[in-house]
Amino acid sequence: MAEFTTSTAPADVVRRQYLASAAGDLEALRATLAPDVEWTEMAGFPLAGTYRTPEGVTANVMEKLGHDWDSWAAHDDTYVVDGENVVVLARYTATNKATGKPIDIRVAHHFVVRGGLIVRFEQFVDTALVREAMAG
Repeated sequence: MAEFTTSTAPADVVRRQYLASAAGDLEALRATLAPDVEWTEMAGFPLAGTYRTPEGVTANVMEKLGHDWDSWAAHDDTYVVDGENVVVLARYTATNKATGKPIDIRVAHHFVVRGGLIVRFEQFVDTALVREAMAG
């Protein structure tokens, strides 16, 4: 069995992405993303849109979340794997810097992993709860 750090198994690649995100290691996070990655944040989410390239994803998603939220974290708990598809049930926790309001929200993430890299990501989240925490 391949070492976790080098495994190309879809669930292992996705797990490395969560660990890198939790550690604030954007370089390690970018290493899990394909050069032509398509990363989609759900319509209604503050960062809604589709971002491309590993640098584009971290600049437009992770860095902006860090700017607006304290202790933003995605806690992955359940993985459902079907070939190159990995669906993760998770939870976001954070505190909005502007309002001081915390969130603790269930989310689902759909990843497509090919050749040991994430080629697509789609977020599913209750965007109203996120926006509520951002409202003064």
